[in-house]
Amino acid sequence: MSTTQPIKSKEDLKQFMAYYKTAHPNPRNQALIILGLHTALRISDILKLHWKDVFDFSMNIFKKHLNILEQKTNKHKMVALYLHVIEALESLKSSRKPNPQDFIFSKRTDPAAPISHSQAFRIVRNAARESMHADHISCHSLRKTFGYHAWQQGISPVLLMDIYNHSSYQITKRYLGIDQDEKDHVYLDLKL
Repeated sequence: MSTTQPIKSKEDLKQFMAYYKTAHPNPRNQALIILGLHTALRISDILKLHWKDVFDFSMNIFKKHLNILEQKTNKHKMVALYLHVIEALESLKSSRKPNPQDFIFSKRTDPAAPISHSQAFRIVRNAARESMHADHISCHSLRKTFGYHAWQQGISPVLLMDIYNHSSYQITKRYLGIDQDEKDHVYLDLKL
């Protein structure tokens, strides 16, 4: 049985993020991957986003934060929108000319209907296979990759636990994909 994994290699991650921008241009798919990687949101929460959630139509600007009610936990969450997310959304918006109530990740033929979870899975899986030749990457990998790289950059696992709304550190540790190689680096690289 395969387990969803974070994308640990920075080079693989670059290729993965660029797939729908350069190798197979598709602004919707590109924005889906970039938003997923930079927000650590579950795919179920991403797919229910409307344009009015990220864009202030009255002021004609992207919002600095995304405010959502998480579907799984029923908790409110505020997520800062990173520059790369806004750029990907700008590209998608310019290709679509959406209305405020349209879904961001909608079907091509109907902006009032979001793509399915299985379609989002195919989008992510295809980019992973084509760019990295990887099979253990899914929508949940986007969420796990965020945490893994945040942890690698020194972000406290306790803060990540809060971002993920996890009830225990053990769950967060599993998300981060901490394995023996990472543990070995601590032992071998620590200078006392």
